Formats: sequence, structure tokens, C-alpha cells
Amino acid sequence: TPVILLSIPGLRAQDLAHMPRLRAIAEEGKQVPLVPSFPCVTCSVQANLTTGVGPEQHGVIANGFFYRDKGQFEMWTAWNEAIQVPQIWDILHQHDPRIKTAVWFPMLAKGCGATFICTPAPIHNPDGSESLWCYTKPKEFYGDLRDKFGHFPLMNFWGPIANINSTNWIASSLLECLRLHKPDFSYAYLPHLDYAAQKFGPNSPQAAKSLEELDAVIGQIHDGSSKIFGNWPLFLIASEYVITDVDAVSYPNRILRDAGFISITNQDAGGEILDVANSRAWAMVDHQIAHVFIKNSADIPLVKAALEKDPLIESIYAGEDRHQIGLNHPRSGELVLISKPNAWFAYYYWQDDNLAPSFARSVDIHQKPGYDPVELFIKMPEKQIPLDANLVKGSHGYPATSPSRHGVLITSDSTTIDQTPSLKDTEMIKLIIKHFGVEN
Repeated sequence: TPVILLSIPGLRAQDLAHMPRLRAIAEEGKQVPLVPSFPCVTCSVQANLTTGVGPEQHGVIANGFFYRDKGQFEMWTAWNEAIQVPQIWDILHQHDPRIKTAVWFPMLAKGCGATFICTPAPIHNPDGSESLWCYTKPKEFYGDLRDKFGHFPLMNFWGPIANINSTNWIASSLLECLRLHKPDFSYAYLPHLDYAAQKFGPNSPQAAKSLEELDAVIGQIHDGSSKIFGNWPLFLIASEYVITDVDAVSYPNRILRDAGFISITNQDAGGEILDVANSRAWAMVDHQIAHVFIKNSADIPLVKAALEKDPLIESIYAGEDRHQIGLNHPRSGELVLISKPNAWFAYYYWQDDNLAPSFARSVDIHQKPGYDPVELFIKMPEKQIPLDANLVKGSHGYPATSPSRHGVLITSDSTTIDQTPSLKDTEMIKLIIKHFGVEN
């Protein structure tokens, strides 16, 4: 039986009340709580699901990386080689080279070992325009998908006009891959629930509407795949993390700047640039976690003391103590910050909005030294991203220490999961490889 794993951010057990198609799959099969490992953010959790180990082993410490040797950071765009252990498709191919695998839209998929791949990879042209295309394997496959479904709607994948169109395109193109190639294992990322829950809050009417929209897409994949394969594939629908309400924002880079640790350049005519290569300390923020990179070890206690004054920072881990949260990895910051449950970390480092860099007011996920959910909003008529971090109503990343922060795993076959009361994200891979006869 083919296996289809759908990876869904923000899905909670109570959301099934708005999702009749997904609820029907759960009633025919089984559902259990799925507990994400820390940090509960996209790239890290997707690596947990596909490797069976946490960030200390696979090295995906957040949605971005800082390369100390080059003095450069990278958000979202790393190639698959950033994952330092084998993934599920590598294990399946080693077990049986005839097994075909498809990877559809998870982060860090470029260059992975799957048989078929489709993931967004826009080309940024010198004139500032973008060629909206995807990285596919085989390379020419994107041309076929574009001819049939149009270009992937990147503007609907993230930003102020993010909507169901991007997830619809992912679903349609996935079904085309299933029709043409009939992969034995497929892993697809459906991002839609991320938008309204962060923008308006996870319990908002807008979030409820997004549940209904996603449910229709899941129904489309469920019905379409059964027609293609002539029988029902084994569906595994996994929540990546839970989004919770927030009403406060911490600005660690402003704290570090006030304390004299940050270096600024004015190379951008539009304003100040955080000089990460020459800063004594700076924070790469990611929802409710931040990695603080500190040039000289002698500064660690000073930086820690400066940050401890912020009431919105709940805990700070240094050195070997990072092992307590599963982040004692060379790529991690010398300090790892966790926000209070009702707060999140914004990357802002300027003290005057008139000195903000030009990219701050645009959707630019690569130049910002951290994740910026304010990109979901737009200020009209200027057509600019506002510089008001308080607009954000939902976040994630905080440790899943309570049931309210546990996601859900739904399987279409009740025999897939034993009597376990819950499952960790790192245990997902065992269910899948066992299905293909691979012993742990």
C-alpha cells in the first residue's frame, strides 16, 4: 500500500470540529496526540519527522543558520545537505532501490535523495524581479506542472496575500506526480493553517475559515489518490506544531544594541544594517526561540546578564545546559532564549523607524536576521509591511510541555499505531519504515 504523509502546521485536535473530511479519516482510522520536539518551528520539526532524531543530531537548530566562519546567516533557503543524518527516503532506498519516493514542498528539500521533488526556489533577478519557479527532480518536471497548473503562486505561499491558492497548487501538482509516477511514499507540506492563526489568532473566525479551506484540499488529495492507485493509500496526517495566542513582543537585538554588543553599518541607503560578522553578539530570532551568537566567550556572562533584564524572556540556556532543551549543537547560538508563552521575538534592531532598512517594509525572508510574521500584514496605500510587531496574534516554538501545545497525528488505518497514548515527532519515521518492512 502506498503511504502519503501530510505535514500540517498549526493543526490541533479540536480543529477537527471544523474539518469533516479529516474527521472522517480519523474516525475510520485513529488519532493520537503528536508531541513536537523543541524548537517547535517548521524546518526543525520537518527534519524530526523525516529523520527520527532531534536537532542535536540532525543539526537543524531553527529555520535559519549562522555560518560563523563566513559571518553570514541564511534563513529558509539552505539545501538538503544542512540535514546531517539520513532521511526516510534514504533509508527506504537503501532497503529497496525499487521504492519510489516523492517530496512535495517541505523546507530544506533541495538536493535531497527522494526520487521526485518539488519545492519553491524563486530566482531573484538583478533587476529586482523574481522568476517564480520551483526546484524539481527531474529538473524539467516543473515545466510540465507550470504548463498544466500555471506558475506556482509564490505570492500566495507567504506574505500579506498568502491564501489557499498555494496549498491548492501543491495538492494539484502532488496528484499529478502520483498519477504520472505512482510513488510508494510521498511527503507533502500543506502550509495553509500558518497564516490566519498567526495574523488573527488561532481561535479567530479567520482561522476557522482556513480550517474549512484546508479540509477541502485534504479531501481532494484523499479522493484523487484513491482513484490513481485503485485503492486507498495509507494516510498519515501530522501536525507540525500548535500555534497559541500571543500579546507581547521581545526585541533581543535592541537589548544587545543598548548594551553595546551590536555593530551597525549604513551600506543600505534605506537605513541601518545589522553587521552580524562584526557584532560582538546578535540574536537570530525564530518565533518564540532565539539563538544568540557571541564572538568572544568572555562576553557570554555579560550578554546573558543584559538579556536577563527582559521580563519577556522566560529562560536562557548556555553551553552544556543547551542539552536540556535538545540544542547542544555546534550550530546553536552560545545562548538560546525562550520567550514567555504569551510573547515572541522580533528581529528589529533599529531604535528609530526612520532608520529601518528598506527590506524591513517588504516581504524579504532572506535579508532579515530572523523570522518576521509582520510580513503577513500590509499598510495601504503605501503597499508596505508595517513596522508594528504588536499586530501579530499567534506564535509557536515554545516547548510542547503541556497537552495544549501537542499537535495531532491522524492515520487512515487504525492498525498503524499501537496502543500508545501519544507519539513524539521523532517516532513518526518508525511507523513508515515498518510499513515497508524495514526493521528499526
